[in-house]
Amino acid sequence: MTGAADGAVAGDRISVRGLRARGRHGVLPAERELGQEFVLDVTLFLDTSPAAAADDLTKTVHYGELAEDLVKVVEGEPVDLIETLAQRLADVCLARERVTAAEVSVHKPAAPIPLPFDDVVVTITRSRA
Repeated sequence: MTGAADGAVAGDRISVRGLRARGRHGVLPAERELGQEFVLDVTLFLDTSPAAAADDLTKTVHYGELAEDLVKVVEGEPVDLIETLAQRLADVCLARERVTAAEVSVHKPAAPIPLPFDDVVVTITRSRA
């Protein structure tokens, strides 16, 4: 493992888990009309050593601001598929200059499935080209 003095650490991550927001995503008219809760888990991959060395928030990702931006996407323009929503959320993560990759999970615990189930989750991983 590489230390701060040696350069980037590939395994550095910042995660926000269980972020909740109400959205109107789905293919059924009732989903668009009534909306439902979505739960997000996001992991950012980046080198945190510059922030740690300088104890400087500007050298990392402000996870509070990130959470607010992610919620705006969920509460915003509806899409049919949670795969599309996950991609939009990954784009928000990758817009942060220091983020090299992001893993985004979108949970849809109230999905319209007429059988007992715990959750529906779509997880994607995206990185800079």
